[in-house]
Formats: sequence, C-alpha cells, structure tokens
Amino acid sequence: MTELLNREDFRAALEGALVGREAANASFSKAWADGKLEKRHFARWAENHYHYVGPFADYLANIYSNTPDTFTNAKDFTLQNMYEEELADIRHTDLLIKFGEACGTTREQIENPSNMSAITRGLQSWCYAVSQREHFVVATAALVVGLESQVPSIYKKQIIPLREVYGFTEDEIEFFELHITSDVVHGERGYQIVLDHADTPELQARCLQLVKWGAEMRFSYTKGLYDTYVASDLELITA
Repeated sequence: MTELLNREDFRAALEGALVGREAANASFSKAWADGKLEKRHFARWAENHYHYVGPFADYLANIYSNTPDTFTNAKDFTLQNMYEEELADIRHTDLLIKFGEACGTTREQIENPSNMSAITRGLQSWCYAVSQREHFVVATAALVVGLESQVPSIYKKQIIPLREVYGFTEDEIEFFELHITSDVVHGERGYQIVLDHADTPELQARCLQLVKWGAEMRFSYTKGLYDTYVASDLELITA
C-alpha cells in the first residue's frame, strides 16, 4: 500500500479483511447453531475458551503499556475494556466457568491448562505475541477488530439453541448475553481507534494484515475444536 486510504475506504477494507474468515461459519459454530452438539462438547469448548479469553485483560494490558500517553482516547478504551473483563459486576471468566459447570465440567478442569488443545495454545500465544510486539494500533486492529468484533455475530446464532434446544437457564448462559451487547461497543470503539491512529500507509497495511490473520486464527481455532472434540462423534451418529 503506497497511499493513505481515506477513512471510509479504510473502514471498508478492515471489514473486508474479515470476509470469508468469520468464525461464525466454522464447523464448530455451525454444529452449535444447528443443535447438533451435546453438553459434553460445550464442556470441552469452555475448557479451551477459558485459556483464550481468560488472559484477554493481559493482552490489553500489553497494548495499554505500548500506547503513548498522548493517545488518551485509545488508552481510556483499553483500560475500560480491561476493567469490564476483570473488575465489573462479575468477571467474564466467572460467567464462562458457570456455563462450563452447567455442561458437566468443573472450575478445576476449566482452569487447568493441560485441558486445552494445541490449537488453543497457538491462539493464546499469538495474542500474547501480537499484543507485546506490535504497534498499539496494529495490536488493537488484530485483537479488537479481528477477534473481539466477531463475537456478537457468533453468539447471536449460538444463544438461541442454548435456550430452545439444550434448555439452559438464562443464568447459565449469561456469558453469551453479556458479550452480545458489550462486544458490539468494544468492536466499534476498536474500529474508531484504528481509523483514528493508523495514519500512515504502512500502519494501515499492517492493520489490514493483522485483522486478516486474527480472523484466520479465530476461524482455525473454532474449526480445530470441531475436529478435535466433535467430528468423530458426529461420524458415529451418521454412520
């Protein structure tokens, strides 16, 4: 990229970097939305998802520390996002654990890193590396636009069968309800920070690359859960 994109074209390019890589279309998400999973599959999801989203405040802290003090709006957003993850009415990971327990696993199993798959370790490591090493606006593009902004579109499809097919209570699925609303706000603010502060062609190009990679990472992670925990079960059912 040799020329700086205007705000409208850059926004369109960021959104376009997600197209075809949406985790909502990965096999695990589709099986979930279609009501084909069992609670034990959700338990394995919780045991993995905890180790991706559990350190999210740590990723954000790395971005915060790499953001110059003059970029007040970006620092304030990152700090607020950390607060909501860890210090608001209830920690988001506690809501995730509550859902996992309703699926038959335990807090100890969820928190045990031995229970996450190799692809989950890869996603977690990528998030740490990006948040530590990349320019703050590039890391924001990767983690907030590429990963976090996808959450509402994923959970809106998944929360319906949780109620109607699997019979979970509203209390048990609070984790999903919370993120459908909060991550709409987080995703949009992430977009605005990237649009405001990716102010060179090089930064814009790097943001677009990392949004694409972030979407690919989340898609691969979600597909990997299906391949590891679900595929063989569904093959037995359909055989």
